[in-house]
Amino acid sequence: MAAPPPLILVVTGPTGVGKSQVAAALARLADIEIVSADSGQLYRYLNIGTAKPSLEDRAAVPYHGIDLVLPTERYSAGRYGAEARGWIEDISARGRMPVVVGGTGFYLHALFEGLFEEPELDPERRLKLAAVLAACDRATLERWALRLDAGFKGGGTQRAARVIEVALLTGQRLSALQLSAPAVGSGYDPWYAVLTLPRPVLAERIAARTQRMLESGLVDEVQRVLAAGVPNDAPGLRTLGYGEVISMLEGRLQAADLAEAINAATRQYAKRQETWFRHQLRGPVEQFDASAEPEALANEVLGRYRAAAI
Repeated sequence: MAAPPPLILVVTGPTGVGKSQVAAALARLADIEIVSADSGQLYRYLNIGTAKPSLEDRAAVPYHGIDLVLPTERYSAGRYGAEARGWIEDISARGRMPVVVGGTGFYLHALFEGLFEEPELDPERRLKLAAVLAACDRATLERWALRLDAGFKGGGTQRAARVIEVALLTGQRLSALQLSAPAVGSGYDPWYAVLTLPRPVLAERIAARTQRMLESGLVDEVQRVLAAGVPNDAPGLRTLGYGEVISMLEGRLQAADLAEAINAATRQYAKRQETWFRHQLRGPVEQFDASAEPEALANEVLGRYRAAAI
């Protein structure tokens, strides 16, 4: 009988719940390396608004999946799944323990369940379409994605744009293609440690984090990136917080309203994440009260994971 696939610890939960702090505490308890599953942290130069681990944390434990591409580059869930599988294999081969940390649901899906090989799109037609889609806001993109593909389940502007691209440039629905094509999984089984908080408490944490970001220079960070020639609609700048800062810099949002605009967008995103985690995670799922101190929480997560992995 073949041995069961290795069980990989995944620390996930909504944005702002405290995943990074628990990951840092885990690094003090075990010989781990961290595989980020955060679609914002893979962009270079976008540090404050993506809440990247501190330089101190990154010096204490190796991180994979951070600072991979420029803000102008598109990075797909399929690419993430393939690269993350390589990181996990490498970490395991060196006798260390890989821990996946992050809340981007499609990345977790791509890593553990796999994605099919998406169809090639005509580069010239795709470029013309991209110019049109870049002028659309999130609500418009999601509305058109749903009209073109009834199987569209949400996932943000990049996911909606991809659904529209495939529908218009191939004449086929992305959801139907996914169902009909084989997916390539990771060869690993996830063990999900989902961090949770009551919604009012999570909202307080989100507001406190936004305030720290602004005090740490989020606006200056955005100005530097724009001054370096990155267009304001670049994929990286669609990350939470950056669009709101750009709206303020362009005069579409009052400076006094910036913090609450970021908070509102972040709360909405956290709510979508919670819904996704409830319905889409496949595998053992254990919930943990994130109101505990990170050290105590890390001890509990590690103990329950090790008991499951025996």
